[in-house]
Amino acid sequence: MELIRNYFPNLTTDQDNKLSALKVLYTEWNNKINVVSRKDMDQFYCNHVLHSLSIAKIHSFKVNENVLDIGTGGGFPGIPLAIIFPQTKFHLVDSIQKKITVVSEVANSLELKNVSITNDRFEHIKKKHDTIISRAVAPANKLVRLTKNSTSKNSKHIFLKGGDLVDEKKELLQKYKTLKWKESRLSDFFSEKFFETKKVIKLNY
Repeated sequence: MELIRNYFPNLTTDQDNKLSALKVLYTEWNNKINVVSRKDMDQFYCNHVLHSLSIAKIHSFKVNENVLDIGTGGGFPGIPLAIIFPQTKFHLVDSIQKKITVVSEVANSLELKNVSITNDRFEHIKKKHDTIISRAVAPANKLVRLTKNSTSKNSKHIFLKGGDLVDEKKELLQKYKTLKWKESRLSDFFSEKFFETKKVIKLNY
């Protein structure tokens, strides 16, 4: 948690308490249902919590903004962001029931009133959202195509990925010419080695 406090020094007591509780909750649930790589648990706050919160470095979620977390897995990036932005509405979706079970239990334990959870494929979600977030779910072109039901002309899509995205960007913008791509390196925000090749992409529709 010192890592989180270092990069987010203005946490409220409630935010700090809830983020501090995450490691215990995920350790307990991971022993029953493996949703986080066991080797990653030693670096839980860096590789999962801080990585999720990196989105907050390039986008400040508004009050009542509707956010869809597609392929949320164990609840990342949605759960940490829901703690940091308690007045934003987060809808977490994953097609794998066991992962949704863990996400539901974590959200309930933390009493996250701003989180709703659905066990389904994200392309089936038809409600329009202001912003879509994801973490290494699929290539950008596929993400945009499969979320057309849940986006509008004013939507944003923010996703976390690593590596060289030149070809991915070119393919996307050739097909969707009105999209605007903004790419930020996470190493500009965080000094840990984990973030050296990690990026956050913000697409404006």
